[in-house]
Amino acid sequence: MIRAEGLSRNYGPLRAVDDISFTVRPGEVLGFLGPNGAGKTTTMRMLAGFVPASAGYAEICGFRIDSQPLEAKRLLGYLPEGAPSYGEMAPGEFLQFIGRIRGLSGAALRSRIDEVCARLQLGPVLKQPIETLSKGFRRRVGLAQTILHDPPVLILDEPTDGLDPNQKHEVRELINAMAARKIIVISTHILEEVDAVCTRAIIIARGRIVADETPETLIHRSRYHNAVTIRLAHSADLAAVTDDLRRLA
Repeated sequence: MIRAEGLSRNYGPLRAVDDISFTVRPGEVLGFLGPNGAGKTTTMRMLAGFVPASAGYAEICGFRIDSQPLEAKRLLGYLPEGAPSYGEMAPGEFLQFIGRIRGLSGAALRSRIDEVCARLQLGPVLKQPIETLSKGFRRRVGLAQTILHDPPVLILDEPTDGLDPNQKHEVRELINAMAARKIIVISTHILEEVDAVCTRAIIIARGRIVADETPETLIHRSRYHNAVTIRLAHSADLAAVTDDLRRLA
């Protein structure tokens, strides 16, 4: 279980995250939804132990990330914002490096690398320097290192950022396939993403939780639920279309 209790983070006078508490249990996929600057990434970083909390604490499967970081991080796969890596390395070399850090070696390491590369379709770029890859491929390399050691807890910051529609679908399918046996937290600013993969969603705004619901409930509460969008090829058609819509109303 992930447990956050009174988590807060200050950057000087700015309170980026303000006293948030929640739990995530095995089998849940929790989506953190909110606009840019809402505090999503800061929350992900505190959960992963990447930045310390100014107040409160987080636990990963019973281990506090601040006082028991090694025990907590062994159970954790973290995809940071932007998926940073060693740009001069090729993906295959990078994954071997990460795998050894995670305690994998020999045939077990080779098997895991082959598996995650197949799932994320990294075969064509395994020997190409990461810094030369497209944003989408760099993101997939980041995802590969996140799941390489098959951790029980995944914290994914904008996991489909930079991917094309087909790649987004594949990553969502991967998350859905892993969901039953893991604890997963993702952050996003796209409601469609939450609906596609999450069993629960928290909306965060100005560092505070403003809603904690199922995706279906949030969609029904949206002012855009059942909305219809009409795009006109010529602005001259606007008056006629408006009259037609009024007659239908």
